[in-house]
Amino acid sequence: MGDREAQPAVPQTHLEEITSKISDLNKWREIFGFRGLEISNTTHQHGVGNGPSGAGEPAGPQPVPPSAVPRALLLSPATGGQPISLEMAMELRKLLFGNVSHLFSCEWARAYFKFREPYSDLAYALEAEKGGTRAILMAVQAHIIKYLLFIRNTEYSHLERLSRISRREQAEALAAALADTLWAAGGGRRAVICLVTTALHLLPSGDYKADNFTERIQLLEFCEKGAAQEFISDHINCFRGEGSHGVILFLYSLLFSRTLERVQEDLHGTATPLLQSSCGNITCTQAVLSLLLTGRANPRDTDGDQGPGCGTGATRVQRCPVGYLRGDRAQVEQQVCRGLGTPLLPVWLCSLGGRHSVLFSTDSLLLSDWKRERVFCLYFYSGQREQMKTALLTIDTHSHHWEENRREDPSSTRKRRPPIEKAIRTKWAGATVSWNGTDPFF
Repeated sequence: MGDREAQPAVPQTHLEEITSKISDLNKWREIFGFRGLEISNTTHQHGVGNGPSGAGEPAGPQPVPPSAVPRALLLSPATGGQPISLEMAMELRKLLFGNVSHLFSCEWARAYFKFREPYSDLAYALEAEKGGTRAILMAVQAHIIKYLLFIRNTEYSHLERLSRISRREQAEALAAALADTLWAAGGGRRAVICLVTTALHLLPSGDYKADNFTERIQLLEFCEKGAAQEFISDHINCFRGEGSHGVILFLYSLLFSRTLERVQEDLHGTATPLLQSSCGNITCTQAVLSLLLTGRANPRDTDGDQGPGCGTGATRVQRCPVGYLRGDRAQVEQQVCRGLGTPLLPVWLCSLGGRHSVLFSTDSLLLSDWKRERVFCLYFYSGQREQMKTALLTIDTHSHHWEENRREDPSSTRKRRPPIEKAIRTKWAGATVSWNGTDPFF
């Protein structure tokens, strides 16, 4: 009799155990908002995902959130590096948004480094949608042009060289541009590359809101620029693959290369976030642009503030590899630090009424010989999808822009001048700009 009374206790214990496991699994799904994503079986730090994948889910296929990274672009944790910690993720979120609960928009999650067709007029050019990610894409574009025209081994530096590049050369140029920017942010001593792994490394706590992306970040540090560039080249699809979150990955890498502490020092202890959010749009501040161009997140460099924060003496006038011009303010002689207005090479990121574009010359000596700056050509890529060919501009610094109206067809109804002309005149005051038959871009 005693044996028969003890038997029901066994299945009851198993039932409670199974119920408890299902309850725990549902709790993690609620926390991370998985909606059908497979929970990784790999355990890191906090042992996330020990339960069977798919247990407790309703039958049938589940929708995959737009922020999901394709499995082919996920890094194995065995690759090495350091998994992100909750403390690091929270500091990163606060630096970017000012709080730990704000998430990137779908526009940012979709953004990656995508080139135009190889062997085309714009083979060198990245596609840049309208929105906040365009500033980062066009800054990297400036570094890509710098590499293709002036850094790589090539017999000639002219526009035709930019249109002859293959898909392999596109990847090579992107890897070089990303490595250059990260190495500069690391002070010429290191670069940190952030990639997404198959494993979740942390659990959310307090007000921190998980996005199932940041929690999978693995940080890999390199003390040689060549090694960093080679690693990026080997994993280039993690930045240029659809669904890769490539732009966010690069931004994370940039901040960790600089270190979060030094970025905060660059901002002089202010609580101003690096990204601004308004009506669902997330845009880059001048501090982010400065970090992309100079290696430090000092907004005064790109704002034209010549106060203490912009540096003094040699620090202030140090010439950067690529420059920066603005056409979205009242025209003044000096809108940015001189090291950005007159870079080492004639390639500029341009801010035009909040939109970002690239201006460049194929003459590496343009800014080294004043005689070359009398009458010269500049090329303009607006980043707009509608542009199918690089615009050729002729700059005449011995004429005056107010004379242009006299030379125009009297029947012309065009009265407004494009912002790019305004930006050019912050560098070459009073110059005339000819579009050589191309309709000006506004």
